Amino acid sequence: MAGITLITGGCRSGKSGFALRLAEESQGEKVFVATCPILDEEMHQRIHKHKQERENARWITVEEETNLASRFDSDRIRPGSIVVVDCLSLWINNLLYQAERSDRLLNEEEVRILCKELTHTISRSPIERVIFVSSEVGLGIVPPTKSGRIYRDLLGTCNQTVAQSADSVYFMVSGIPLSVRNPKRRQLG
Repeated sequence: MAGITLITGGCRSGKSGFALRLAEESQGEKVFVATCPILDEEMHQRIHKHKQERENARWITVEEETNLASRFDSDRIRPGSIVVVDCLSLWINNLLYQAERSDRLLNEEEVRILCKELTHTISRSPIERVIFVSSEVGLGIVPPTKSGRIYRDLLGTCNQTVAQSADSVYFMVSGIPLSVRNPKRRQLG
């Protein structure tokens, strides 16, 4: 049964770096699942830079913008692998964008179901651990736009649902990981 770690925090709080360090400390093939779409040249350059950094460390990069569960419900990721999914924030953004393009609404119940399907699929997979990275967007002011409030709510639902299935949860503050849940304390909360 694969372990699940959730790392959340603000933008540029050190989430991705901490996720990569956790993965590097573990045995097994390292797989990076990227959810970020290339929207402009700056984003293309950023993604290219990060890919090169991981390639030098012998990471396998898999790109998946919307159907994360499919990546774990196949033989594409070898048994015993350590997988970093970076990030759930963009995954929810991509799902919301996809729904809007199809002229439909993405709601919290649908996100809850997708997250439960994802964590259930992972729990049945032969990989060692999945480390999810996600932004915590609910700590600031209420977004001034309807779409901003919808996104905040959907991501909050996603983070809560994944956290419930995670055996370890970290909150990043200025590059410092705060353990919110660890396996030894799992039964407490």
